[in-house]
Amino acid sequence: MLVKLTSSTSGEMVIYAEHLRPLFELLEKACTARGVFTLDQLPIAIERLQKAADEDREQSRQEAAAQAAKSEDEKEEDVESAKVKVGLSQRAYPLIQLMKRTLTAKGFILWEATGDF
Repeated sequence: MLVKLTSSTSGEMVIYAEHLRPLFELLEKACTARGVFTLDQLPIAIERLQKAADEDREQSRQEAAAQAAKSEDEKEEDVESAKVKVGLSQRAYPLIQLMKRTLTAKGFILWEATGDF
């Protein structure tokens, strides 16, 4: 299911509900078919998402450093089973940017989906 987030001042974005759910859980927002981020809620939401994204990036750096320290044989085994990981920081970035632009312009963000997610 797709969720459309529309800023009153800065455009819109569309994201899969399954990718938006963890972000909304961080923000303690209900994953309802419709909702709003008010102007007053945006600074806290941005701060929480940015903190979580920073922590995710740091964890990715530590994992990369651990991977670099492995022997060549271990690296070859990992390559065969490795999957591309899209982290929370990558998923949160577009939403953070939309929220920042909306906050600067003193707007709000509405979201809409075909049902609760």
